[in-house]
Amino acid sequence: MATSVIDARPRAIALMGPTASGKTALALDWAKRYGGEVVSVDSALVYRGLDIGAAKPDAAEQARVRHHMLDLRDPWQAYSAADFARDARLAVADIVARGRLPILAGGTGLYFRALLDGLAPMPAANPEVRAVLTADAAARGWPALHAELAVVDPAAAARIGHNDPQRIQRALEVWRTSGRAISDWQARPAPASARLPCRVLKVVVAPAARGTLHARIATRFDAMLAAGFLDEVLALRALPALQAHPAPLDLPAIRAVGYRQAWEFLDGACNADTFRARGIAATRQLGKRQLTWLRGELDARWFDPATDATRIARAVAAFLA
Repeated sequence: MATSVIDARPRAIALMGPTASGKTALALDWAKRYGGEVVSVDSALVYRGLDIGAAKPDAAEQARVRHHMLDLRDPWQAYSAADFARDARLAVADIVARGRLPILAGGTGLYFRALLDGLAPMPAANPEVRAVLTADAAARGWPALHAELAVVDPAAAARIGHNDPQRIQRALEVWRTSGRAISDWQARPAPASARLPCRVLKVVVAPAARGTLHARIATRFDAMLAAGFLDEVLALRALPALQAHPAPLDLPAIRAVGYRQAWEFLDGACNADTFRARGIAATRQLGKRQLTWLRGELDARWFDPATDATRIARAVAAFLA
């Protein structure tokens, strides 16, 4: 006689979706309804000072529901996916130990992958090699180093932009320290022990019509401007550590969508209308990349936040029952 196997792992919800799809409101609602706490899965929200432009939950929202993985680094400091996975796992373990529900909410695909599935083994950072690469980039430019990467690791170069210093530097660092392409390292499977020890419901919220998402992006960008986004960037520019940095636009924090465009506008690179158009376009591109990644999450359930509220509620209730 067949017997059923009970999955005794603690439950968690992964709330995914493109930017401006309404994840924050849903996460807050579920946290209040089911006794949960929010674990941010967003590469911009880990930085202090990136609040308005990164749509960080405000003080009132954080007072309503406990949040984790916010404001962990200053904008000039490094923070990797491996760092995130380590810290977020500790947060999830703490939430579970207190009998609460972890709600993993955000749109950074690499962070989700690192947290849920673990990362393939990778050579550790090498400060000496990084210093050499940074000096080389200052002399020749990151596009030149990207061309070098294309020779030693064409697969990595194909997916890394010509002006993505963080990823170019890491790929070349791995090559120079190990003699193997970062693509080869990433192709190795992560050990089973690296997976999050939870039973996870993956929920994707995304408007069915691309035009709807574009309209939401434009509306939110204008709301950010009205809330003082440019003043926020001015405050970042005034920080001594950023003023002393030789290339602040190369920092991952400042390269976050909207911040780079605002920084360039304040440098006088364009007028206000062009800045707004560039900011909205960059956010749309981010949403497109996020949707591309989400389509690869074959075990995720998709919902349109505008029309599927009842279906979403039923899916979550059934999972937690």
